[in-house]
Amino acid sequence: MTADNSAVLYSVDNAVARITLNRPDKRNALNDELIAGVKSALVEANRAESVRAIILTGAGKDFCSGADLSALQKIAGASVADNLEDARSLMELFLLIRNLHVPVVAVVTGRALAGGCGLATACDLVLASESARFGYPEVKIGFVPAMVLAILRRNISEKRAFELITRGDEISAAEAHQLGLVNHVYADETFEPQVNEFVNRFTTVSKSAVALTKKLLYQVDSLSFTEALETGVDVNVIARMTEDCQKGIAKFLKK
Repeated sequence: MTADNSAVLYSVDNAVARITLNRPDKRNALNDELIAGVKSALVEANRAESVRAIILTGAGKDFCSGADLSALQKIAGASVADNLEDARSLMELFLLIRNLHVPVVAVVTGRALAGGCGLATACDLVLASESARFGYPEVKIGFVPAMVLAILRRNISEKRAFELITRGDEISAAEAHQLGLVNHVYADETFEPQVNEFVNRFTTVSKSAVALTKKLLYQVDSLSFTEALETGVDVNVIARMTEDCQKGIAKFLKK
């Protein structure tokens, strides 16, 4: 299945949904249309019973260069209310990614900068080609990567996060991997098959178990140790009652 709203392409193949930022001439820069298109595609993928994982990637050379010129011009002349609405729209996208049942995998080639780096960081997993570049250059224009900071702080150490967002430097995929921003870095020439191999693994495991695990993993951020353990008990019981678990146990016992 394939869909196209011009700014965003959507397709499903072998239980993997692919959402492609489709503004290659603008380095897939973020604007209202693109953000709305990604949200819509994510919701559609989440509703599809057959989908086990979602790839988020960019058309052309770059993953995403951040906000486009028109978006920056809009910010410069906007009222407080307009800026609040605009900022909330991006926040809603980050929350949506976390609240989906299936894993969302950022597949990064080229540059992922500013809001583009934030979008990649907001995904559950990040796979990068060895020539990819990452960075939060917002401070260079007096801006702050404010919303993604809550996610970034949960991904890397406080001191490394401080350095990354206050210096505005671009870093390599290898350094991003070392920091904990990226799960795996693959050679440019073998990137696509290795990405497919990694993502297709989600088609071989229980969808319900992955969904419950994802929800619990992010839920424990706001819980005390005891509360996290108690919530784990609840999820453990729910998992035991699922069809996937019942079938999995039966299959294991037959061995």
